Amino acid sequence: MRSLATRRKRRAQDWDGEAKGVSRFVGVFRYTGRAVKLVWSTHRGLTVALFVLSLVAGFLPASIAYTGKLIVDAVVKAAESGAAADRTMALVWVGVELGLVALVAGAQRGLEVSRQLLRALLGQRVNEMILERALELELSDFEDPEIYDKMTRARREASSRPLSLVSRAFGLIQANVSLVAYLGLLLSFSPWAVALLAVAALPAFVAETRFSDDAFRLFKWRAPESRKQMYLETVLAREDYAKEVKLFGIGPILMDRYRAIFDTVYAEDRKLALRRGGWGFLLGLLGTGALYGAYGWVAWETVATNLTLGDMTMYLLVFKQGQAALTTALSSIGGMYEDNLYLSNLYEFLEHESDAIGGTATEGTKPGDGLRLENVGFSYPGATAPAVEGIDLHVAPGTKLALVGSNGAGKTTLIKLIAGLYRPTAGRVLFDGRPLDEWEPNTLRQKIGVIFQDFVRYQLTVGENVGAGDVTAFEDAERWSVAAEKGMADEFIERLPGGFDTQLGKWFAGGQELSGGQWQKLALARSFMREGAELLILDEPTAAMDAEAEAEIFERFRQLTEDRMAILISHRFSTVRMADRIVVLERGQIIEDGSHETLLDDDGRYAHLFALQAAGYS
Repeated sequence: MRSLATRRKRRAQDWDGEAKGVSRFVGVFRYTGRAVKLVWSTHRGLTVALFVLSLVAGFLPASIAYTGKLIVDAVVKAAESGAAADRTMALVWVGVELGLVALVAGAQRGLEVSRQLLRALLGQRVNEMILERALELELSDFEDPEIYDKMTRARREASSRPLSLVSRAFGLIQANVSLVAYLGLLLSFSPWAVALLAVAALPAFVAETRFSDDAFRLFKWRAPESRKQMYLETVLAREDYAKEVKLFGIGPILMDRYRAIFDTVYAEDRKLALRRGGWGFLLGLLGTGALYGAYGWVAWETVATNLTLGDMTMYLLVFKQGQAALTTALSSIGGMYEDNLYLSNLYEFLEHESDAIGGTATEGTKPGDGLRLENVGFSYPGATAPAVEGIDLHVAPGTKLALVGSNGAGKTTLIKLIAGLYRPTAGRVLFDGRPLDEWEPNTLRQKIGVIFQDFVRYQLTVGENVGAGDVTAFEDAERWSVAAEKGMADEFIERLPGGFDTQLGKWFAGGQELSGGQWQKLALARSFMREGAELLILDEPTAAMDAEAEAEIFERFRQLTEDRMAILISHRFSTVRMADRIVVLERGQIIEDGSHETLLDDDGRYAHLFALQAAGYS
């Protein structure tokens, strides 16, 4: 009894597993309709051309096969009768076949051109979709390796897969049209011939579908490895890494890692290719055996005078082309299955729900209240301790606040929370009395100007580097000039060969490289592009400048932001002391808060750090 129950249970599990496998196989085709809509919306005319030409190319081969039978029979008849009319009819059928062959060639060429044009348009369209979605991601998404892997997989394959999927769908239609025509001819010979044709094509289909799953799993597994390779390529081939790579001699070590990643990936590719090729060959032999069995059958029937020479010619061609059409149809299904698997990456990335920050409000509930942080805390995913915790802070309009603390104290994290780049995991940040979650993102960002320590050095012109601070005036030369003067970048810009039109960086011809201090002045000018900004945040904006230049810039900065809020992060206390208020952070918490004089009198952490730095100048 127990043995019987066990067998029944195992049988039920097997049925359940098979049902799930079939369900998964069918379910993965859900992206086919979306791919067709995507191709249709990319270019309707080319999509229609692809469909119509597929039908034409599918119907004509059977017509050519039948015409070939008529040619052979007409030639045999003319040879036997010697009549001029019979000879003429044989030539007529040759002309008909020539016309049909020309039509097939035209249809195939049209399909090739349509696919080529659609491939270019669709590749651009899908890449735009991926990049547009990337623009909507939050900063935390870019710091998530899993989402990076999704983006990598989407960009690697998905730009070509939608067209491949649609081409295979139309190829399936083309093959089915051919099959209907071929089957009509074969049924006049024997219904068993149709069954034999199916047996000849099935093995290759089973092999390809089985290994499509393996190839896709390998593709998903290697996404992190591909990103590591791309990073190593960047380090080994970019000018901003070259000096350290050469001086430290780290190049060979990185090259060894690059080769090791390739060797690992190649080993998996080789294993899959050998298995796929081996099984494909063995199963393909079964199909070939079935095909030549059909050849022998037709030859036997012809020898027995049950078929004419024209019939034999036609059936041999129909068997061969029919098997090819059925193989194409089944291969198209297997290929569509594989394409759907890859497209799942694209739509998985495009449909990723980002934890977006922002609402619809364009005004605060307490205009003039400034910036408030109420018991704000933030923890990075997977971290064992919060980066910042229990932060209570109010910055009124016109206040100049300095953040001080050792590396890792939470200063930059706090800045990102204030700028709305991170969502607090505890407490809330308010601007003019309204939580950041409720502000319309673009409105909020226009109120805040930020220079991060790792600001971007755009490989664009000088003017565009400045204009990036306010996209509404990205190409406004007058605004560039005003912002550059405020950021004290105007003096060196005037000395550049093309002024604001000078190409920066070494990626493009004629590019000029700037010193670290000049880049920082350019970034400072960028922050002044936001004329309506009520809060300016400077995160180590003058680290590459000498002390004299830094003091001059901050004195000017103080004057230009007299009625605005300003938050400054700096390790130079000669600059920090210019602030109205100084907040000292330690392990993500505020441990001291006051003016320079007050904090010195308290003789705490700030006084200790100030004394250490002052001793270095004595």
